Amino acid sequence: MAKEDLAQLDGKVIDALAGGIYKVQLDNTVEISAKLCGKMRRFNIRVVVGDRVTVGVSPYDPTHGLIMYRHK
Repeated sequence: MAKEDLAQLDGKVIDALAGGIYKVQLDNTVEISAKLCGKMRRFNIRVVVGDRVTVGVSPYDPTHGLIMYRHK
């Protein structure tokens, strides 16, 4: 599935787990687990607890996501 097919949702990072996995609480109060996309890892963009992020969520598995953007 291409990144353009993912649903873009905003949320807040509430926990950083082992292995580069983050717990994100979306604006609709649903909690999902998400990991960083490749460009964020490539350019060493750091995400810490409390950051506002945009998460790409697949329609096939809405419990996992991909952190696409870190808001300033």
